[in-house]
Amino acid sequence: MTNRIRLSLMAAAAILPPGSAFADTAHPIEVPQPSAETTDAGATGPALWQVADEDTTIYLFGTVHALRPGLAWLTDDVSAALAASDEVVTEVDMSAMEAEMARQMPKAMLAEGGNLRELMTDNNRVQYEAAMTKLGLPVEAFDPFEPWFAAMTLQMLPLMQQGYDPAEGVEMILLGKAGPEATRGALETMDYQIDVFDGLPMETQLAYLDQSVEQSDELVPMLDDMVASWMSGDADALGSMMAENLPDRTLYDRLLTTRNENWAVWIEDRMDQPGTVFIAVGAGHLGGADSVQVKLAERGIATTLVD
Repeated sequence: MTNRIRLSLMAAAAILPPGSAFADTAHPIEVPQPSAETTDAGATGPALWQVADEDTTIYLFGTVHALRPGLAWLTDDVSAALAASDEVVTEVDMSAMEAEMARQMPKAMLAEGGNLRELMTDNNRVQYEAAMTKLGLPVEAFDPFEPWFAAMTLQMLPLMQQGYDPAEGVEMILLGKAGPEATRGALETMDYQIDVFDGLPMETQLAYLDQSVEQSDELVPMLDDMVASWMSGDADALGSMMAENLPDRTLYDRLLTTRNENWAVWIEDRMDQPGTVFIAVGAGHLGGADSVQVKLAERGIATTLVD
């Protein structure tokens, strides 16, 4: 496997709403409407929230895991919060990504003798091979892999070809700027994140792959819109985009609701310890009706927007 394909999987696993393919599934959800708690029409940079008591402050910052170079997103408020923090927490341990992805690769493989294209309908296979050719890949490149892996990679490669770079991802920049004395932490393991995709039924994986192929020309404009909303501080616009791109309720719950609930529990427990923590997670988790802030409010914990 080339480094480029491995890198694309690493980025796609964190950036893209993998349910962007499920426009025709049977369990639609209502798109969350903007709320006063998470919308600031006058914001001039990505939004930053905090949870605080007498001896603990936890900052919540939404990220984009790959960006084009040169985007000036690091505001004074974010820099100050990062500098004040004793601990920086991301979704997974970013320092071990390459090793972890190498360890996880067997989960992306079909059973011995399996062939991805043989699982497709004739029409879907023709569309898939055309998409692979357009991206400059051999049509057989992903034959040994499960559909979720091919789908995520096909979602990521057009973005990389248009200048989106995981090395410019917000977490990478934040961790590089955090003081060496600040400890690093993670909310999840790579095992957990990969299992979310690997555990999908084969029929769902194939539908995900087919729709990823059909929507390949829309991916760059979609992420451009997400980045624009993120840069304007409009977290609920991002939440709405996530909901629109994850119309299957089961998948939406697995990728967003359950994880946001887990993170709210983590934050509640962490509030029992003194100190300052900077949490950086995908921006889609901090907007909409099922955001981390909403899950914290359900536990009686208020978040405030840092002006």
